[in-house]
Amino acid sequence: MTSPADPPNGAGASGPGLKLLAVTACPTGIAHTYMAAEKLAQAAESLGHGMKVETQGSIGAENVLSDNDVREADGIIIAADKDVDRSRFVGKRVLVVGVADGIHRPQRLIEQVLGAPVYEGDGSGAGRGGASGAAASGGGRNGGGGSKGRSVTYKALMNGVSYMIPFVVVGGLLIAVSLALGGDTTSKGIVIPDDSFWKTVNDIGSIGFELMIPALSGYIAYAIADRPALVPGMVGGWIAAHGELYDSEAGAGFIGAIVTGFLAGYLVLWIKRVKVPKFVQPIMPIIVIPIVATSALGLFFIYVLGEPISWVFEQLTDWLGGLTGTSAAVLGIILGLMIAFDMGGPVNKTAFLFGAGLVSKNPEVMGACAAAIPVPPLGQGLATLLRRRMFDDQERETGLAALFMGFFGITEGAIPFAAARPARVIPANMVGGAVAGAIAGVASVEDNVPHGGPIVAVLGAVGGVPMFFVAVVVGTAVTALVTIGLMSVGGGAAGSSAGAVGAAGVVGAASAAGAAGAAGGGSGAPSVAAEPVLAGVGGGDRTGEASGAADARKAVAPQGVAAETGEVEAVPTGQVLSGYLTEQTVKERLAADGKDAAIREMAELLAATGKVTDTAELVRAAFAREDQGTTGLGEEIAIPHAKTDAVTAPVVGFARSPEGIEWGAPDGTKARLVFMIAVPEADAGEEHLRILALLSRKLMAAEFRERLLGAGDVAGILGVLGEIE
Repeated sequence: MTSPADPPNGAGASGPGLKLLAVTACPTGIAHTYMAAEKLAQAAESLGHGMKVETQGSIGAENVLSDNDVREADGIIIAADKDVDRSRFVGKRVLVVGVADGIHRPQRLIEQVLGAPVYEGDGSGAGRGGASGAAASGGGRNGGGGSKGRSVTYKALMNGVSYMIPFVVVGGLLIAVSLALGGDTTSKGIVIPDDSFWKTVNDIGSIGFELMIPALSGYIAYAIADRPALVPGMVGGWIAAHGELYDSEAGAGFIGAIVTGFLAGYLVLWIKRVKVPKFVQPIMPIIVIPIVATSALGLFFIYVLGEPISWVFEQLTDWLGGLTGTSAAVLGIILGLMIAFDMGGPVNKTAFLFGAGLVSKNPEVMGACAAAIPVPPLGQGLATLLRRRMFDDQERETGLAALFMGFFGITEGAIPFAAARPARVIPANMVGGAVAGAIAGVASVEDNVPHGGPIVAVLGAVGGVPMFFVAVVVGTAVTALVTIGLMSVGGGAAGSSAGAVGAAGVVGAASAAGAAGAAGGGSGAPSVAAEPVLAGVGGGDRTGEASGAADARKAVAPQGVAAETGEVEAVPTGQVLSGYLTEQTVKERLAADGKDAAIREMAELLAATGKVTDTAELVRAAFAREDQGTTGLGEEIAIPHAKTDAVTAPVVGFARSPEGIEWGAPDGTKARLVFMIAVPEADAGEEHLRILALLSRKLMAAEFRERLLGAGDVAGILGVLGEIE
């Protein structure tokens, strides 16, 4: 009997008539997604096979694979650098690779797909696409390529951070607002009366903060091992945050959450590989795995890791108690280092509780703590303002929230930055905290309530207010500058392929196709899971028609198509791509010989249209996008782009570089064809994304690229580009 995973009539990979499916997706969901789709469709056609390709781009999933498609398929290729749901492919041969392989090795993938392992669901070890593809599906040995081992860890960490950010922002801001509007300064700190409306607001914010750590842990685990890992990850994070479960006055904080997240994820992966009878397989992902993993992880943390954590907390408290007779500067440095180390974790709480316990006897100790408490969030927020291009949109917006939280003494506002780049952010926070603590200690700054941040000075609880603010300002500046310095030296800008190495041994790497950043929007979306979307939109019309080689170039009609009659209106002379690209924005030859200079030159080209109000800001936005991942697509193509209010309407430019410009493309080719797209924030819609998809697909044809390079003048270039419409 023929297996449903096997092709009919014994057809091989080189035989005619195979029905193949593919799913393509990249972190940004723009060019690489559609380039891979086009290459796979072309390769299938050349080999005599049929292929339908589902693209999961920024405008949503297009050409979605139906149940009938899957049922009849001989093999499925997932070329993706982000998570792709594979539950619909149970019983089929599934080859999981990076999106770059779909672009550069499509024929080889088609030849390999019939030798790929049969996906049998979450309970039997095939895992999931994207983040855990290499570890769980065997994609690495089937042409996965790339540095999957490193990127899995980085993507998992970024996934957890991006899901955690909304909890930090919502919880922190609600607490800050409630303290500002409803708090009273007392000997026990800033207290909100129990019968006050603002007490309820504060409680809601506190719930958000309590869920922050489980969310971080849970979604790290989820990115590694899919849904069965979510519960053990979240429960493990909750245990890490609640020290009372293992006799500790302070929990393990966000560092503990990172540890439990990775432990849960890899524990679930290990359990998935255990061979079980077939009748047990259906209940593995929903009953067996979550129960076993949650119990094992919870008991391990409470009985094995919990006792050392509690012991460390006690030793730190005793050690600090013996330092009260030392110089104020030394004690201030130590307290500042501890406050800034884990931002609400056990080390931070040890220092805080030590200072709070001496408020009535020695308020100078709490004064040093109060000065150090706001430094991490204020410093990270300031860094996002000083060097905006080092941070993606989400981080810049989180930075503004961190500034607000820092003012109210909420150190946890810096946790998203520390979790994303622990090796750079934590040392910077500690240096700034130590400086602030030392200055406050030397100046004998007093804090008469167990709370920190500028808010306590504003409410009159601080003695020595001028030096208190000096300590806070200097510490904040030091943290910001050290953060920027470490990111510059270590390549830690958003999406950098150097990545972040942290307390959990985390090593980050951008995907082989580049561009692993985070989406815009202060509420946060998955980092690695986080997608730096050109237009900042998603969803919308999902009826795009890109099935098979014959249909791969179809898309929803752009501007100029009559909605009711379907008749195409004439495109004005000298304008293509719906009028976004005109004679004014075409240049036969770039003078620049480097990427940065080319981007500046292209920005000046776009400025000639009158649609650019601030050329320098457009350049900065384009540089920031490059920091998230190269826009060099390979095949001698680069498409730098920016979403910024420095332009008043969408505009596209094109220029050629006969010698080529080094753009960091995955295939190592220099960019000879350079397109630049700029879109205003408010007007960012779907149409230009569809045009970009069409452009990416068209550029995959070598003959089209050759004609574009060989066009004699601007009119000739526009004539070639006009074929896209």
